[in-house]
Amino acid sequence: MPHPIPREVVNEIYQVFEAKGHRSYGEDVTELQHALQCATFAQQAGEPTEVVVASLLHDYGHLLHDLGEDVADRGIDTRHERVGAHRLEKWFGPEVVEPIRMHADSKRYLCWKEAGYFADLSAASKQSLALQGGPMQESEARAFEKHPEFDRAIRVRRFDDQGKVPDMKTPSLEDFRPLVESLVRTPSANGAC
Repeated sequence: MPHPIPREVVNEIYQVFEAKGHRSYGEDVTELQHALQCATFAQQAGEPTEVVVASLLHDYGHLLHDLGEDVADRGIDTRHERVGAHRLEKWFGPEVVEPIRMHADSKRYLCWKEAGYFADLSAASKQSLALQGGPMQESEARAFEKHPEFDRAIRVRRFDDQGKVPDMKTPSLEDFRPLVESLVRTPSANGAC
């Protein structure tokens, strides 16, 4: 089976954003606005491409279900971080996918690690935290710290927390396309012939 070219991969991802990015994020921004804001904050902070792209795509899993915008209000954890990472791992390496998979657990970790982190979370983030298992216990947190992508995951989480600004001006999805395409795995990158 031929490996898709980066442009085709990004087209497929962006089609999902175009179809469902208008949905409410549970904040005062849409899913698309949130993604663009997180990537913009990462880029402004001088983060490497992997962190910018992970920040852009971290909530991709939210766009892959049709359970409605009030899913958290109904007490359902969609496990969007795992759903999104699972879909994206066929195209991107662990430096992008693992921070996506870990971003909900990063919130749980920071609630354990930092005094005041929980208090600063938005109401929607506190609601999803409860569904995701609440703050980590120490043994869980210590194991989490040993993950090879721990540092990137925490940085993506910080941008996730920032990306909730109503009416913020950001670059467009297309502006981020070269960065996203640059990280799409090619046959030579993943060992295929």
